[in-house]
Amino acid sequence: MPQPDPGRPPASPQTDSATSARLSKQRRRDTKPEVALRRELHSRGLRYFVDRAPLKGLRRRADLVFPRRKVAVYVDGCFWHSCPIHATHPRNNAQWWADKLAANVTRDRDTDARLIAEGWTVVRVWEHEDPADAAEKVVAALA
Repeated sequence: MPQPDPGRPPASPQTDSATSARLSKQRRRDTKPEVALRRELHSRGLRYFVDRAPLKGLRRRADLVFPRRKVAVYVDGCFWHSCPIHATHPRNNAQWWADKLAANVTRDRDTDARLIAEGWTVVRVWEHEDPADAAEKVVAALA
């Protein structure tokens, strides 16, 4: 039986229509950093699955998956995953956002631990990283 995600914050308080419209346009997959990394890896002859759950029963999808090598790659957005360099903190609904972003980080660590326990290698890169440098991290994990 799948376990619930840890630290899920309560539903968001009412947001203004401009914020709601902006957030509804956020991509879940195929972001520019993801596509750039995929192009770099593809040019190096690597093939992978896109937006796939590495483990059955775990409702968390990796951006790239190499199932035979058991490598899961995540391209983390600086805002959503609290980048130590570029993280920002909204002023509206500040406590809700703080809880939400902390829950994202907690879920990321939980995902990493679950995958590692099942023999997977997890590669996490930030959206601001150079695609060639990010690709080197993936290649090193596949070696």
